[in-house]
Amino acid sequence: MSGHRVGIVAISIFLVVSAYSANPFLDASDDKPVSAKFRGTEWGDNIQQEKMLLTARVVTSRIAKMQWGAIFKIEFVDVKSRAPQPRKIEPDYFIATNDRIVLLNEENIPTAINRLSESHRPPEFEPGDIYGITSGSFDHEDGLWKTTITLKGDLCVYTRAATARGPMAIDSNVRQ
Repeated sequence: MSGHRVGIVAISIFLVVSAYSANPFLDASDDKPVSAKFRGTEWGDNIQQEKMLLTARVVTSRIAKMQWGAIFKIEFVDVKSRAPQPRKIEPDYFIATNDRIVLLNEENIPTAINRLSESHRPPEFEPGDIYGITSGSFDHEDGLWKTTITLKGDLCVYTRAATARGPMAIDSNVRQ
C-alpha cells in the first residue's frame, strides 16, 4: 500500500471516530448516573384540581456510546405527588447524535440498544420521535398533533399541540 493510501485511510478513520461531537443538550463524559431534582405539575381525569404539584429526582444515565452518538436512559425516581393514585413514570430512552435527540421508540429496548450499539451509523429517525435539535428549527405534523422544536439562546424548546381538539399543548425546555 502506498504512503498516499495509508494517509487517506488514516484520515478516513480519524473522521469516522471523531464524527460524533457531543450534543450540547444531552451528553455525559462517562456512564455514571447524574441526578437532578424536578418540580412540575400533573393533571388528568382522576385529579380533581386543575393541576397538582409533582416532585421527583430525574436520573440520566448513558447506557451505550457509539461512534455516531450515545443512548441515554432517563428515569423519574422518588416521585412524590398528592394525587389519589400515585403515578408510575416509566423510563424513557433517547438517542443523542451531534444534531438530534430522538426517542428510542422500540418495543424491545434491550434488543434495540444492542443493535444500535453495533451499528456504524445512526438509523433513520421517524420525524415524530425527534425531541431535540442543536441548530435551526423543526416542524412536524402527524394526525392530531403538531410538533415544533426551536432554539432560543441556550434553550431547546419542544412544543407539541393538538391540532383538532382544542388548546392542549405540551411544552418542554432544555437548557445547555
